[in-house]
Amino acid sequence: MKKRYQTQNAVDTRDAFIMLAPFLLLFVFFIVAPVVISIVLGFTYFDMIQMPSFVGLDNYIQLFLNDDGFIKALSNTMVFACITGPICYLISFIVAWMISFQKRALRTLITFLFYAPSISGNMYVIWSYIFSGDSYGVINAILMQFGFISTPIQWLTDADYILSVIIVVQIWMSLGTGFLSFIAGLQNIDKTMYEAGEIDGIKNRWQQLFYITMPSMGPQLQFGAVMQIASSFSVGSIAVALVGFPSTDDAANTIVTHIMDYGNLRYELGYACAISTVLFIIMMAANALITKLLKIVTKE
Repeated sequence: MKKRYQTQNAVDTRDAFIMLAPFLLLFVFFIVAPVVISIVLGFTYFDMIQMPSFVGLDNYIQLFLNDDGFIKALSNTMVFACITGPICYLISFIVAWMISFQKRALRTLITFLFYAPSISGNMYVIWSYIFSGDSYGVINAILMQFGFISTPIQWLTDADYILSVIIVVQIWMSLGTGFLSFIAGLQNIDKTMYEAGEIDGIKNRWQQLFYITMPSMGPQLQFGAVMQIASSFSVGSIAVALVGFPSTDDAANTIVTHIMDYGNLRYELGYACAISTVLFIIMMAANALITKLLKIVTKE
């Protein structure tokens, strides 16, 4: 009997690996391999014409000691991530939590309405019109009508406003994949836990949130955090679409746009890979920190 059980277990394990093989191959080929290759190329000089030549830590020394553009990009990225990361994460969770109390049909409709902006293809056109630098721009028109300003503000070309505009747009787009994971996690919580909580003395929804809901959503909270970290630190497309590339005084320059500069325009791929490696390390460190904080919140 024991031998038959072990044989069946081995067969089940083999079948599971066979089913996972296509995904694992794609994951290794398109995710793991590029990351490893990028880390290796970060120690080389590579211009896509000649073979990579090993330069040791020269790229990293240049990056931190002589590249003022990278320091500016790093500063912008950290400011952007530290502001949008927590705000977007909290908004996603709170909105998902509030939606979870609605009836199924209404919940589905509201979820779609909130999620749609994050996948909309023409959102940048709308925001470009809202922050247009002439008197016809929505923000300028409102401010001028109420007498707050006398001349239009150049929201998308003035270095004093560019980063703030990008932060606003990113927050507006915050209800993305992490938001959907929160919706799914909230629906999968065993409702009998709330009934048991009422017996134990839980009196309102806020107590339910802190003592039942959040501890029951550890995987979804962590997944949402990972997605938000990736979104906050990899900002680039929003900046390019709204303010162009390069932006005025590099006000919207981020680590991702710095990678685009050296990788796509200058073809210094070894240096671009070094920048990518630094971004990868920052994101991994942020993920480790958030994971520890979530373990405290969910009491794991």
